[in-house]
Amino acid sequence: MAAERCPQGVFAAMPALRLLEADALEITTLVDNQIDALLPGDEQVRRRPWAPGVHNPLIDAPEVRATLHAEHGFSALVTVTRGDERHTLLFDAGVSADGLVANMDRLEISPWELEAVVLSHGHFDHTGGLAGLADRLGRSGMPMVVHPAAYRNRRSAPPGGLPVPLPPPSRSALEGAGFLLLDSEDPSLLLAECVLVTGEVPRLTTFEQGFPFFQAETPRGWEPEPHLADDQGVIVNVRGKGLVVLTGCGHSGIVNIVRRAQALTGVDRVHGVLGGFHLSGAFFEPIIGPTIDALRGFAPAVVVPAHCTGYKAQMALAAAFPEAYVHNAVGTTYLF
Repeated sequence: MAAERCPQGVFAAMPALRLLEADALEITTLVDNQIDALLPGDEQVRRRPWAPGVHNPLIDAPEVRATLHAEHGFSALVTVTRGDERHTLLFDAGVSADGLVANMDRLEISPWELEAVVLSHGHFDHTGGLAGLADRLGRSGMPMVVHPAAYRNRRSAPPGGLPVPLPPPSRSALEGAGFLLLDSEDPSLLLAECVLVTGEVPRLTTFEQGFPFFQAETPRGWEPEPHLADDQGVIVNVRGKGLVVLTGCGHSGIVNIVRRAQALTGVDRVHGVLGGFHLSGAFFEPIIGPTIDALRGFAPAVVVPAHCTGYKAQMALAAAFPEAYVHNAVGTTYLF
């Protein structure tokens, strides 16, 4: 079902998809796989890898500089400005219980700035940090947009190998922690109609066909689930620039997600594509080329592959988009 308007007025009712233009957009990486305090920034890419100084008894100084923490997970802060209004949401939450809030503290970002949470999908490396966030907020009634398939128990079961559990978030535990869950397969408008959640993404390309080793637990036992129906992204239409698309892992296929953004909004111009593209590992490396060819057709001005994109894909994307590519790290803010 579509997201309902919450008491705070954060959400707009569907099915109307009147995504309003944002005057400005900021996306800050709160959790990602790497931290690099030496990456250069510019007017559009602000780097903040250093946290307030801490005391180290073995170093002869009152305090020493500390960096943010990296982990295998993803989380981003999304802030839109339209006129005099400024709104903020959290997209995903990383893997460890306290990694997200620790980085927020070091970046001096208050959890109380958040108006909503969006989960890209149910994998634990995108949901684990909700525990620390809930502890900090208490029973706040924070709205959270979740695809209902995100609660499925899952695993990866490669042939000849041991299954790897992919535990989902607990719906009852999230409710018990005080989140207001808005389960929806459909697109949802958030934050004064300036942010659009894609909802379930149609699989249209011939090469983005999911992961054949994924399985979901059903009443009949473990069954194949190559397509994660819950995988979704968020879209902002920035005035004078076009669409900015943010993904968690991109299990739907980054090209499918961008095409979904264009179809939902009626806007063809794509300015930025950021997040996990899930092109790592032997199974996905053969589709790096077709993915890059398709992305060229969108002609994005900013390309930021993160998290699960993979080293080989990142290097290929950097070569294919030398002017658009930006290397991501925890503490980076992108200004649109």
